[in-house]
Amino acid sequence: MPLTPAVFHILLALTDKERHGYGIMQEVTRRTNNQMHMGPGTLYGSIKRMMADGLLEESGNRPDPDLDDERRRYYRLTDFGQRVVRAEARRLEQLVSIAQMKHLLQGEA
Repeated sequence: MPLTPAVFHILLALTDKERHGYGIMQEVTRRTNNQMHMGPGTLYGSIKRMMADGLLEESGNRPDPDLDDERRRYYRLTDFGQRVVRAEARRLEQLVSIAQMKHLLQGEA
């Protein structure tokens, strides 16, 4: 910690359900109102490191084969990944609280 923005967004995308790589990219774009676009190199490089660090694991669960491409790999948070994303969210919350106390977020257009 602190996590890179890409890693934090990947963890956030996986907090509510398992997703494949393209689904993670779509979720990040949607949740950031098109403010962040993650390319495949960033995504899969981050996923590889996150799996090595024990934050993510590949899921064995697959949707109905008729509804999904069998080449897709699905990812989910590990228990450790869940603890890390929560700790990072708390850390960021504290930073925002400090910024609010310093009146940095009031009256901006």
